[in-house]
Amino acid sequence: MSDQAELGADAEIVERGAAEVREPSAKYLARSGYKQTEVGLIPSDWTVSPLGGYVTLTSGASPSLFKFGTGNLPYYKVEQLSNSGKYLNHQSTPYLFQTGPTVSARSVVFAKRGAAIALNKVRIVNEASFMDTNLMALSPAPCLDCEYLYYALGYIGLWRFADTTSVPQINNKHIKPLPFVLPPFDEQRAIATALSDVDALIAGLERLIAKKRDIKQAAMQQLLTGQTRLQGFSGEWHQGIFGDVVIALDAGVSVNSTDAEPALDTPCVLKTSALVGGKFLPNEAKVIEVRDVGRARTSAKGDTILVSRMNTPMLVGEIAYVAQDFDSLFLPDRVWMARFNISKKVDVRWMAFVLSSQPYRDLLRDVATGTSGSMKNISKNALRSLPIRFPSPKEQTAIATVLSDMDAELCALEARLTKTRAIKQGMMQELLTGRTRLV
Repeated sequence: MSDQAELGADAEIVERGAAEVREPSAKYLARSGYKQTEVGLIPSDWTVSPLGGYVTLTSGASPSLFKFGTGNLPYYKVEQLSNSGKYLNHQSTPYLFQTGPTVSARSVVFAKRGAAIALNKVRIVNEASFMDTNLMALSPAPCLDCEYLYYALGYIGLWRFADTTSVPQINNKHIKPLPFVLPPFDEQRAIATALSDVDALIAGLERLIAKKRDIKQAAMQQLLTGQTRLQGFSGEWHQGIFGDVVIALDAGVSVNSTDAEPALDTPCVLKTSALVGGKFLPNEAKVIEVRDVGRARTSAKGDTILVSRMNTPMLVGEIAYVAQDFDSLFLPDRVWMARFNISKKVDVRWMAFVLSSQPYRDLLRDVATGTSGSMKNISKNALRSLPIRFPSPKEQTAIATVLSDMDAELCALEARLTKTRAIKQGMMQELLTGRTRLV
């Protein structure tokens, strides 16, 4: 089965389950028999008790107590939580030891100290293992399913209970008395299975998106350099510079702005962060203060390219293609807007792909001037002087169409991923509170 077909089958299961959560059918129990508790209304056959009664708590120990390099017992640090998925095992870490204290398989671990608490990283260990002093493990009692515990902790958000000192911490005093909602065991398993199905779809979408991005990068490398030619095209490309086809490089001015929510036709100024990987994000804007509206001069126009001309060393030279006019969206002084000479018959989308490719990203950073540790600037002359190899206008358009189709597919997959993540959040809210119940 292909990636797309497999994801489609998974998505159908998840969508059907999500629809039933939104509109309970006969598969779900009726909303009756609820009781009021300290955490709100829950089903009458669910219980609320301190979490400490359901788990054994274990804090990590210093790496100095372990001899690494031999054995098969995994040892985890916060970095392993950040770089892994839902489950941890000996393949998730480079730190292995022979003997020492362990927590049992199917324990749940999370960060207990430092800024990592706010990331709400919760994981399940799939084998006996241990962890350093910045982590804590909860080993569930037989009445508590570890998968349900995993999702419940992620929904609760342990960071909300941490000490807000200079170094945030979660300790036994926070975990043991924490009111914890416990459904019957079979229902715990059903809830965990439903949420695991959504996780599987999310992971599949993430893998597919990563694969499609790699394919697009390879296509850009081949098509934009002429290493691979589309069917029906031949002949030499001619050498030129960016300035050969540019009629003007415009920039805005510095204006005062507010964080108010932009309304339709409200004069706004674009944030430089709106140039992200060749995408133009018109919603990433701030409202111009009334006293400065008259000073705003350069609005974003269709079939142009924006270049982040003044930015940090890593962000200078970011590119975005503007497909349509935005008369009320003005440019800041840190962005060039390149307008093109239509008589030169250049495909502006193709040019945007060229400038956003990795070789040109590197080149734009190289031509930017300024000290390495602060702001960099790309001058008009440096931008106009960029060397460009031009295929025929028809081949430019053909290449841009292929890459735009890939972009459209990626955008559709990313939108689907966003929707699926939202579905998961809705399902967690419904299922982990008992508002909707699974048979």
